Amino acid sequence: MALAIRRPDTAFSHQPTGKKSKPVKDKDYLSYLHSLPCIVSGKTPVEAAHISYPDPRYGKLGRGMSAKESDRWAVPLHPDEHRRQHTMNERAYWRSVGIDPCILALALHAACPDVGLGIIIINSIERRPALWQPVGGNDD
Repeated sequence: MALAIRRPDTAFSHQPTGKKSKPVKDKDYLSYLHSLPCIVSGKTPVEAAHISYPDPRYGKLGRGMSAKESDRWAVPLHPDEHRRQHTMNERAYWRSVGIDPCILALALHAACPDVGLGIIIINSIERRPALWQPVGGNDD
C-alpha cells in the first residue's frame, strides 16, 4: 500500500526563493568597513566590495540586473583585490581566496561599529579553498 501525502497547490508558494531583495544603504556600516583591513591581504586602504550572487543559506536572495546589493552584504577589500574580484567570476574569486564572503559579511555587520572585534573576526577567518563551495546553480 502506497502512502500519499496531500498538500495544497500553494504549499510552497510563500517561500522567498527567486525574489530579489531591495538594496538598503547604510553609510555608517560602509564607514566601519573602511576602518578595517582587507579580508584577503590585510592591507589598507580598503573599498566596500559587495557580494552580488544569492546564497539562501544566509538569507541573501540576490539583486536585480544593474542593481546594487544591500550594504550589509559588503566586505572590506584592498583596491587590488576588489579589481581582481570584478575581473573574474565572483564565485571563482571567493573560492580562490578560500573565504565564504556571506558568512563573513554577516559577522562583520553584527560586529559594527566595534573595529577591534571586526579585526579579530578578519584575523580569525578560515581559508579553505579546496573545501568551500557556495550554494547555487550558475556561477555569477
